[in-house]
Amino acid sequence: MSLQPLVSVIIASYNHGPYIEQSILSVLGQTYPNIELLVVDDGSSDDSVERIRRLQAEHGFDFQVQKNQGLTCTLNGAVARSRGSLIAPFGSDDIMLPERIAIQVAHMEGAPEVGICAGNIELIDSNGNPFPEKRPGRDVPFRRLDFDDMFLERKPYPPAPTLLIRREVLEEVGGFDPTIRLEDLQIELKVTHAGYFIDALGVPMARYRKHASNSYKNLRFMIDSILKTYALFSEHPAYDEVRYKFLNSMFIKAANRDRALARELLKQIPYKYFNRRTLRGLGRLYFSPQHRG
Repeated sequence: MSLQPLVSVIIASYNHGPYIEQSILSVLGQTYPNIELLVVDDGSSDDSVERIRRLQAEHGFDFQVQKNQGLTCTLNGAVARSRGSLIAPFGSDDIMLPERIAIQVAHMEGAPEVGICAGNIELIDSNGNPFPEKRPGRDVPFRRLDFDDMFLERKPYPPAPTLLIRREVLEEVGGFDPTIRLEDLQIELKVTHAGYFIDALGVPMARYRKHASNSYKNLRFMIDSILKTYALFSEHPAYDEVRYKFLNSMFIKAANRDRALARELLKQIPYKYFNRRTLRGLGRLYFSPQHRG
């Protein structure tokens, strides 16, 4: 019997047929020997289930198919079935680098104050090719984050595809909130709010795939999930500052992509919280030639 802690990697699959096999194989190819893999298809309408079943027949990992429940509900269900003392939620379109789990387990050993261990990412396109230009995420140095570091964005966020979470800590904070569909920020804030640290190592641990259906490209989804997450900590003295800083950042993005949404967001921002992003967004919304009319 292995003395090394069991790590439960959970892949919630949803319409990532072109990518799901690479994601699963990258987990199966980890150098760390004590991993259980749980894959849940959350109501995909593409050929994801067929692709996963072929791999399951060969490798024998845990696989379940369900009607669509959303990511956080799916993760909670899989965590309840899992046996590991460390939990790694992982995207069905991303790729783990081979040493990732081994590095994280070694770092967390004997460090009970660390509730989550993370690392850096490499960005790839839909075909798995690295971006030719240097992109943020790969070379960020080590940082230890507490709640205010996260809530006030004082240090770079730990990337979602690299999170390794202590099971006892996850249970202590009540797991993933099923009412909030975006899992990474809420669990990072809940864990640090409970007094634990996030250690983000200065090592690339995953390849994050940028493609047309990335969640962050759905602005309404992002805004709804993140505002609900921030509202969990509305007692914080900087809550209004954090909320309106975020709305300003979404306003400037919406001004480029969705004028109706941009106007909705602008109505939610009091004048006293206008900043440079507000002014830049106003310029894009009302004065850029392509946005007139």
